[in-house]
Amino acid sequence: MNFEKNRKILNFIIIFSFFALGFAYFVEYILGHEPCYLCKIERIPYIGSLILIFIIFIIKKKEKIILSIVTLLFIFGTIISFYHFGIEQGFFSEANVCDTSIIQDNTSTKDLLKELENTTISCKDVNFKVLGLSLATINTIMSFLISVMLTRILLKK
Repeated sequence: MNFEKNRKILNFIIIFSFFALGFAYFVEYILGHEPCYLCKIERIPYIGSLILIFIIFIIKKKEKIILSIVTLLFIFGTIISFYHFGIEQGFFSEANVCDTSIIQDNTSTKDLLKELENTTISCKDVNFKVLGLSLATINTIMSFLISVMLTRILLKK
């Protein structure tokens, strides 16, 4: 695989991943919008790509294997983001991980108060939008585009 030809794309993915994670943490910690569980899972491809692409830049070996892993991460990210988008739009039902309505019948008052303190954010609630689009929508589009770019790089070899 010709590493140098693909360096611009890899640099773009690093910059975009850094920006996406920075923006997500800014929205969470500075603006105070608590992310749902799926939002946190959707960060995995960006974290993974930063680490793995830096490894490619450092060791300059096994590029195809590492890029295959990064591609799989973004395909995973596309699927999770699309599922999250579908939950927001009402196409899919909310997973147990996201569902805030699960309360057991055998709950004491003390346990109920503790459960309310630990309540997760619902995946169907859109807490933050950019240009009228939810972050899950934007992430679906971007993860898909990055997946396509990486797949094209891998298929050229």
